[in-house]
Amino acid sequence: MSAVVFALSWWLGLYLLARDPRKPVLLLAAIGLTSFAVVVALDAVRHFASSHAAVLSQVEVYLVAVPGAAWFAVLLELWRPSDTSRSRAAELVMIGVVAALALTGAAMAGSVDGPLRAGHWVMFAVISLSTLGAMAKALAGGRRPSSVTSVAVVATLFFALGNAILVIPLGLVPSWLALASTGFDVLLLGVAVALWDAFDEGQALRADMLRSFTGSVVVAVLFGGQVLIGMALTDEHAALSVLLFTSLAVAIGINVMADPLAGVLDRLAFSSSPALRAERAALRRTEAALPLRSDSPLDGVDDETFVRLTRRALGHYGDLSKLVASPLTALPIIDERLARGSTPDQPLERANELRALLADRIAALKPRDGGDFGITEQWRHYNSLYFPYVVGVRAYAQNATAAGLDPVARQAWQWFVTEVPQRSLHNWQNAAARVIAADLRGTPVAAANPR
Repeated sequence: MSAVVFALSWWLGLYLLARDPRKPVLLLAAIGLTSFAVVVALDAVRHFASSHAAVLSQVEVYLVAVPGAAWFAVLLELWRPSDTSRSRAAELVMIGVVAALALTGAAMAGSVDGPLRAGHWVMFAVISLSTLGAMAKALAGGRRPSSVTSVAVVATLFFALGNAILVIPLGLVPSWLALASTGFDVLLLGVAVALWDAFDEGQALRADMLRSFTGSVVVAVLFGGQVLIGMALTDEHAALSVLLFTSLAVAIGINVMADPLAGVLDRLAFSSSPALRAERAALRRTEAALPLRSDSPLDGVDDETFVRLTRRALGHYGDLSKLVASPLTALPIIDERLARGSTPDQPLERANELRALLADRIAALKPRDGGDFGITEQWRHYNSLYFPYVVGVRAYAQNATAAGLDPVARQAWQWFVTEVPQRSLHNWQNAAARVIAADLRGTPVAAANPR
């Protein structure tokens, strides 16, 4: 049972990480799930390695604090009220306080072995109160997911898992019951976070997750099954239990992280051919995006959701593999553009047409007073989309410079850096996305601009 829960939580953690390691929600959830898996494995090994049980128990009590702190951070990130540096700094302080209190409780407890001590109660209290506090903040703020039921369910899962990780080693309930219920919670938690991200990106999830899960089950049975047979035939349970969990971790990791690992191998094998590496990476990303496309992605989409999908597509303007999975590739106007150009109806062609369509709509925002750049209010929507997305001006990136930009883009870069706060740019981009979304949804196909 420990191997099953380990494999499930390890796979879910890596799956979320592979979706987009740059997203804080996914990264933090992955840290929580994979560290949870490590604790389950360590606890199982501890029962077989009697000579090292005391040391492993002392290590484990500190590791159990990691998932709780990570999941508390996920809850804060899911319903963050704004993108300002102040709100981010406040969250970091709260996360640091929760982590420090949990580690203090771990130090007081000394180990995960029973009976219950004051340190264990401190850890229970920290995990419970922080999760309930984050849930109250989410309910008060009305943030994503929009449904109050979704908020409560996700927060309850964090609450249950954060405390179950202490209940299992303490033996307060039968281990099989604790592990079985925990495995169910882990599955719900991973799916809930993945569904939130898929909703946020406007992607389908079932086919992609099912493929990843099926592949992980196959490799887990092939590699883990051999070790389990060895454990049944020999008395070397301590060494084989370590081998069991490491084999599962490596096998599942190679399956889930196949694309990033392929990129590493490409850098080693094709170090002298950056163009080839870039082309192979683009093909891999596009292939991975195909299962994320829905058959009828725009059915029943309300205006607010359509605006969000448009905003996402604009943000992915330079990444064709992301546009492949965008629901906006199913727009009727895309069908018209493909037919007009006698272009094959293929996913990549639809993504290219979507990018061309977005470029047309961005260009339509440009004021008609002549010139290539301006700083008046009439230029805000155009500037906020054209220069960051179409031209690639990254004014707020760390160590960003104007090197390689043309004279007009240099002007824009200087203006963003010196006169436009990042939050203002973000607001302008959201407003411009609303304008383009209204245009895309309200313009008849026959009136669309040709490519």
